[in-house]
Amino acid sequence: MIIDAHQHFWRYQPARDTWIGDNMAVLKRDYLPADLLPELRANGIDGTIAVQADQSEEETLFLLEQSARNPFVAGVVGWVDLCAPNTGDRLHHFSQFPKLRGFRHVAQSEPDDRFLVRDDFVRGVSMLGEFDLTYDILIYARQLPAAVELVERLPNQAFVLDHVAKPNMAKPTITNGQGKSREFDNWATGIRALAHNPRVFCKLSGLITEADWRGWRADDFKPYLDIVFDAFGTDRLMFGSDWPVCLLAGAYAQVKGLIEDYICGFTTSEREGISRDIFGNNAARFYGLEPSWGTRLMDASHGSGSAK
Repeated sequence: MIIDAHQHFWRYQPARDTWIGDNMAVLKRDYLPADLLPELRANGIDGTIAVQADQSEEETLFLLEQSARNPFVAGVVGWVDLCAPNTGDRLHHFSQFPKLRGFRHVAQSEPDDRFLVRDDFVRGVSMLGEFDLTYDILIYARQLPAAVELVERLPNQAFVLDHVAKPNMAKPTITNGQGKSREFDNWATGIRALAHNPRVFCKLSGLITEADWRGWRADDFKPYLDIVFDAFGTDRLMFGSDWPVCLLAGAYAQVKGLIEDYICGFTTSEREGISRDIFGNNAARFYGLEPSWGTRLMDASHGSGSAK
């Protein structure tokens, strides 16, 4: 099974979705499973992980509803207030939904770059393991030190880093013939420190939207991919489209093609296994997808195949 480990759905609400700015007109509409399904079919994708975009329990329930209606949605990463006194009760409530596989907080938007290591937040994340739930780390590169500290404080929790920590790929990586920029070096140092814990995975997602939306080239991403492949290894990386956000800078096929082309740099004997892992096996292992999911999906594909 080929899995897209990171995509979103929403019914666009301007008052709520203020993060969608005037330069993001393509995102100012509804994006639902029926919109994604043709992209998945065209690109040979069997299933997806739907990830929260809004910070509300209503968002979590919305995604779970979409997953219940659409077999190709293999899992959901939702939102719950991990700082709340009743976090344990809310996690117990959501644990009844088998497709709920983890939670995420939009830490990149927190004014405090050390939000991830606030005592109340660490306490909330520490409860996830009791329910076999994962945590998606969404940060900017400058917040990597806090992410490293969070992981060190909770070494047994399953974490995955979204969008390789969103380094600024729109700026030239090479400053001179002698090496990389300080910004790049700081990012690389943080990535290697985070990857030190074998329970931390990384999504190969959100790359083109951190680059020049209209002028990026495939070669722009190679220095970054070199670092994450070396740090995490091919058994802890997973492909994610970040659809529909990726549409700001390119098509679904271009996003998938970037990773496929990079994998072509490995030897012929390595490529097949690496591709299977990055495009499916690693996501299934990390999110603990039920073995029966693939069977149900195959059965559903013999039906109408329509998304509701």
